[in-house]
Amino acid sequence: MRSENTPFRGGPLDGRVLPILLGPTGHPPKWYEVPVPAHEGHPATVHAYRREPAGYSKRLGLQKGWVYAYAPEGRERRELRWPWSKPRTAPPPSAGPAEPKE
Repeated sequence: MRSENTPFRGGPLDGRVLPILLGPTGHPPKWYEVPVPAHEGHPATVHAYRREPAGYSKRLGLQKGWVYAYAPEGRERRELRWPWSKPRTAPPPSAGPAEPKE
């Protein structure tokens, strides 16, 4: 697998350049998460970084690469919404055992 040296902006990794594995399209992942374990009474946290374009060339406007920017609010979590799926609802309450008809 290929990797690319990607700089980080903001947060605890500010100014560092880490090798990030590239996906099948040749791009690094959209989000990079750094888990920090709990120690000395502090809770465990996860620092999130969002992938952004590093800049564009002047002449042709081509993208120069990627940079990870710190996202203090964390990664946004979204549910998958498929057009053919129905919202989850509780099953209707049962009326109890059916009485036999005579």
